[in-house]
Amino acid sequence: MLVKPSQPYEMSTIFPRWVRIPLNEFTSSGSMAIMARFQRWKWIIMTTALTLISIAIFTVNMTSSSMSFATSADVGTKVKHLGQKAPQLDKHVLKLALDAYKKAAKSGAVKKPVLTVIDYSLPSSRQRMWIFDVNRERLLYNTYVAHGQNSGMTTPTHFSNRTSSKETSLGTYVTRDTYIGSKGYSLNLQGLEKGFNDNAYNRRVVIHGAWYVEPDFIKRSGRAGRSWGCPSIAKTLAKPVINTIKGGSVVFAYYPDRNYLSHSNFVA
Repeated sequence: MLVKPSQPYEMSTIFPRWVRIPLNEFTSSGSMAIMARFQRWKWIIMTTALTLISIAIFTVNMTSSSMSFATSADVGTKVKHLGQKAPQLDKHVLKLALDAYKKAAKSGAVKKPVLTVIDYSLPSSRQRMWIFDVNRERLLYNTYVAHGQNSGMTTPTHFSNRTSSKETSLGTYVTRDTYIGSKGYSLNLQGLEKGFNDNAYNRRVVIHGAWYVEPDFIKRSGRAGRSWGCPSIAKTLAKPVINTIKGGSVVFAYYPDRNYLSHSNFVA
C-alpha cells in the first residue's frame, strides 16, 4: 500500500539553499522563474570560471616572463643592449650580474624580470645602483646607494656575512616582502649565496630610505652616509624603487673580491 506524504516533497532537503527551488515554481506559471534562476546561476558559474582561468593565465605569464631570458636569450646580447642604456656601468660587472640573474631564474627564485646591479667598487659619491627591466631591456633607475659602516669610508673594501658586523654583504639576492619599520617603508632581502650573504635576512639587511643618501647630502659631504650593512637609498626614492623591485626580483652586489669571485656558485 502506498502512503501519501503529509507534506509535498521539496528539493531543499538535497540541495544547498542557494539552489533550492520553491515547490510552486514547478507549476506552469512558475516555469519562467525556474529558467530565470537557472540563467542567473549559469552566468555566475561561468563568470567565476573565467576569473579563475584569467588568474591562472596571468600567473603563468608572469612566471614565463621572468624565465624567458633564463631559457632563451644570450647573455652577451643582453650585456650589449642593457649596456647601451647604462654606459657608466662596467660591462664586466653587468655580465656577472646577468649570469647571476640567469642562474637564480633557473632555480625558480625569480618571480619578476627586474635586475638591480650595485657596483661597490665605485665610491658612494657615484650613482652606483642600476635597476633594469630585463625583458624589455629598459633602465628604470640609476641612483646612489650606501654601504656598511665597517666596510669602508667612501669606497668599501671589507665585506661580511656575520651578524653585527655592520659590513656590506656581496652576491646575489632575491627581494621579498615589504614592511614599515623604524626606517620607514623597507624591503626584505633573501641572500642566495651560502657563506657570502645567506645571513642577510637574519641580519635585517634590507633596502630602505635614508636622509644620508639624498643627493643634496652627498653633494655637501662628498660621499653618502653609511648604514649598518643595508643598501639604503635616498628617502625620496624609497617608495617607488621598492615598489618596482619587491616580490621576487634579483639584486646583485659586486666588488672585485677574489674570494667571492672564485667561490660563488652564481658567477664563478
